[in-house]
Amino acid sequence: MGIYLSTPKTEKFSEDGENDRVRYGLSSMQGWRATMEDAHAAYPDLDDSTSFFGVYDGHGGKVVSKFCAKYLHQQVLKHEAYAAGDIGTSLQRAFFRMDEMMCGQRGWRELAVLGGKMDKFTGMIEGLIWSPKGSDGIDQADDWAYEEGPHSDFSGPTSGSTACVAVLRNNQLLVANAGDSRCVISRKGQAYNLSRDHKPDLEAEKERILKAGGFIHAGRVNGSLNLSRAIGDMEFKQNTALPAERQIVSSNPDINIVELCDDDEFLVLACDGIWDCMSSQMLVDFIHEQLHFESKLSVICERVLDRCLAPSTAIGEGCDNMTMILVQFKKPIKSASPAEQQSSHFKSDDIESTPEGSRE
Repeated sequence: MGIYLSTPKTEKFSEDGENDRVRYGLSSMQGWRATMEDAHAAYPDLDDSTSFFGVYDGHGGKVVSKFCAKYLHQQVLKHEAYAAGDIGTSLQRAFFRMDEMMCGQRGWRELAVLGGKMDKFTGMIEGLIWSPKGSDGIDQADDWAYEEGPHSDFSGPTSGSTACVAVLRNNQLLVANAGDSRCVISRKGQAYNLSRDHKPDLEAEKERILKAGGFIHAGRVNGSLNLSRAIGDMEFKQNTALPAERQIVSSNPDINIVELCDDDEFLVLACDGIWDCMSSQMLVDFIHEQLHFESKLSVICERVLDRCLAPSTAIGEGCDNMTMILVQFKKPIKSASPAEQQSSHFKSDDIESTPEGSRE
């Protein structure tokens, strides 16, 4: 059956957690796909005042999504802008940093380990043989140092991954997205998209693709990729005359900033395996129904996955890997100041502050 199994793998990885600000549940399932290429990250206490949640939907393999799940939140913390309180800049830099880190000898070695092509012991031995020093023999200031070795000219993976992450600090929510995974918030029962699906036929995406020397065929970048932004996919990022944000496929995230208020109930991060089957409002409605009689959030996520799973591969929709994170805000949430209430809660120019249903 090609990329599909004869019967779906319905075993789920699920998790719950909480702190004084939020409670969360998550679940992921391989489903009908021959391999599991989704990954996720959930750190309710990234630091003393910050929570981090992310979903990563891999394509062409699992290594880039796993790499992002392992390292992206770390890079957010490490950027100098984060310490200065500029989370948006640190998020954007972390997305770009993923592509940089996956190149060269060390990037190749880490991807090989994550992909199961090299065990950790062998990777450690190779790391000892090819010591992480610069060309002058001096350790680099960056803790992801240059390594000399047989793969030092590795230009990065041809596979890739979406990335949709939500960072909650005090009363502010930041969502960064590249690709077609999606973040949705429920405000008084109404679904609001906090991210935009990056598809090649969007006018701004199409313009960038064509200017960078690419083309669109059958709704796909260069006839291959049905996303216009992603981490990895380095074959689409080889124009040395252009910055990272202007490549054929870019890892540059849209960043949306939201001031939370008492009307905000929960947010959902999910890969397109969910959104192919349920609209944003349908999912919010389903969660509201479940919350009346189910308190464990991971169980609600599991029920969404089961509902979306197709009965057979003949249908098409419901045959993808599925990952979902449900984050519920604990009450009371401090209301925004009068000045903040007069401004739009949804600050990004790219995201409309109207419910999904009214845009159709």
